[in-house]
Amino acid sequence: MTVVVALGGNALARRGEPISAEVQERNIDLAAKALVPLLDGDRRVVITHGNGPQVGLLLLESEADPSVRTYPLDVLGAETEGMVGYLLEQALMRCAPHRRYATLLTQTVVAADDPAMLEPSKPVGPLYDQATARGLAVELGYAIASDTGGWRRVVPSPRPLRLLEERAIRELVENGTTVIAAGGGGVPVVVDGDGRPEGVEGVVDKDLAAVVLARTVGARTLLLLTDVDGVYRDFGTPRQARIARLDASGAWRLLAEGHVARGSMGPKVEAAARFADVGGTTMIGSLDQVEGLLGGRAGTTIDPLAHPCAAPASGEGAGNSVSASGSTPMAEHVMSPRIRT
Repeated sequence: MTVVVALGGNALARRGEPISAEVQERNIDLAAKALVPLLDGDRRVVITHGNGPQVGLLLLESEADPSVRTYPLDVLGAETEGMVGYLLEQALMRCAPHRRYATLLTQTVVAADDPAMLEPSKPVGPLYDQATARGLAVELGYAIASDTGGWRRVVPSPRPLRLLEERAIRELVENGTTVIAAGGGGVPVVVDGDGRPEGVEGVVDKDLAAVVLARTVGARTLLLLTDVDGVYRDFGTPRQARIARLDASGAWRLLAEGHVARGSMGPKVEAAARFADVGGTTMIGSLDQVEGLLGGRAGTTIDPLAHPCAAPASGEGAGNSVSASGSTPMAEHVMSPRIRT
């Protein structure tokens, strides 16, 4: 059995905390300890992770020196993939030394003609005041957009198609190595007719990339670990209720009806729905729930087909579970548009 585990960026760099080396090391150590129940058995484990806060930090550092041209996002993505992978691999070696580990810098192939290349919409980096943001737009060519509390740079987020290192990843996993790959969604690249890659100034959604990684290694189980305990209907309202279980059609309907926010839990539900469409099961929950998620006692599970036990979690209000009953599956599941500068 092969399991892919995706550690969200907020599971590694907590909201409101400084992105210092000490804070990251502490949080990554906690993440590694939380994964021990997975690593103690004989299942094959592949790990991926977010990198949003780390990319934001490197962007600030890069912009701080006017004598050096700001580093492109593909290079910053590669830097953070290596940095987080290094810290995570060391923490895992301390917590579960009986395993072999390898961190693999991963390039994610995207299509040059992806519609998402047309309009930047994925926020990256820090918040700026309006004057600073406009100055960066003129000086560095940034596309900018308003965000909560200020202005941010926005970039393309094309759909991931495959991983350039897929063969190496499969061989390592088949030989018993616990691989850390596709961190931050991997480094987005386009490939020409001769197979030569070129970096893209953009960001690949890490949850959709986790689905590609899971398919690459033949996993049937995907764990999306974040800092919340599952998917909620009507989150933030008096009617909010955690959804214990739903199937692929129910997940697509949840997205279509706007019950999950596109900027937060939406990408995870979309990734889970896509994985369910090809026969995989996804469990979404918090980092400290690994055993409960695997046992079906915590978080939200999204199955390929209608599940006979699709019902509200114990103690939660009725109506918080969604199934395929009475629904018509969407003919085509289209990602919200993203883009290119």
